[in-house]
Amino acid sequence: MNSEDLMRDALALAEQAIGLSEPNPRVGCVISAADGRVIGRGHTQQAGGPHAEVMALREAAEHGEDVRGATVHVTLEPCAHHGRTPPCCDALVAAGVARVVMAVEDPNPLVAGQGAARLRAAGIEVIDGPLGDASRELNIGFFSRMERGRPWLRMKAAVSLDGRTALANGVSQWITGEAARADGHAWRKRAGAVLTGVGTVLDDNPRLDVRLVATALQPLRVVVDSRLDTPPQARILEQPGHVLLYAAQPDEARAAALRQRGAEIAMAPGPRGKVDLAAMLSDLATRGINELHVEAGHKLNGSFVREALVDEFLVYVAPKLLGQGRELAAFGPLESLDEALALHFVSVAPVGSDLRIVARPTP
Repeated sequence: MNSEDLMRDALALAEQAIGLSEPNPRVGCVISAADGRVIGRGHTQQAGGPHAEVMALREAAEHGEDVRGATVHVTLEPCAHHGRTPPCCDALVAAGVARVVMAVEDPNPLVAGQGAARLRAAGIEVIDGPLGDASRELNIGFFSRMERGRPWLRMKAAVSLDGRTALANGVSQWITGEAARADGHAWRKRAGAVLTGVGTVLDDNPRLDVRLVATALQPLRVVVDSRLDTPPQARILEQPGHVLLYAAQPDEARAAALRQRGAEIAMAPGPRGKVDLAAMLSDLATRGINELHVEAGHKLNGSFVREALVDEFLVYVAPKLLGQGRELAAFGPLESLDEALALHFVSVAPVGSDLRIVARPTP
């Protein structure tokens, strides 16, 4: 296998950390001997558990393989700091590997080139390897949190061919088919948090968990609820895991009732008694949220769009026409087409009988 093939193998391993390694990045590692044989593979485990390099070293040891003089292909620069685990660069130095091929430098200020520097100082050759863009894409939320101080915000919606997310009376279940719904849960699995607005809680009483695909972790569930109108008996509070409500107007009686149901209340007051969405995103970053998956109604969606906080649109288009109904995002009106939010398609693919579109704002 050549270097690119080995890095592709490492990336495939890194993908296995989706829904497992949050808030840590998804990293894969492949160790090859001097004769080209792959002798160790691994990926990042749950936070506090072993990182990819340690898992690959362990696998090699379990099979009686000597890693001295070996080459390590890893999708992200080996860490150089003591967090919940010791530095991976120290483990590689102690193992006696000869070279490390890394796809991309770690954006974490605690690493950011220091891992590579420590490896070189120990006499290990460090090479900038292939597929850096693919590794960054796999960890796009981690890079967003480290570089911008906020999560990567992905807005998901299911719409008809004429762009309606619900009938005029609010009915929306189900516009798309089963395959699209399962695919949507796979995208929820990627996220550290799934967010909706209190209007959706009141209208649809959603669970916001991942249940149509297997996952090791459930994302944090977040509700934008300026006045704490979420009912204590809402289904979102019945699911296992943490629920976080962002409010703008304090109401101790309502807050106490919700806390009794296990919810956490965070205040993020903004203009006109609404939640400050940008401040909320900054707070979510401090909580280790890399990717934020938004499934909200047209009003909250419109606020995110209006404030230029959406990084990516995940839209499932059903081959149906609904006529009058609710739009994906309520904002505007615009005075001219030049004011439109310009997007570019990242991918377009059929999912069952529906179409999945991933689009991002054009810089």
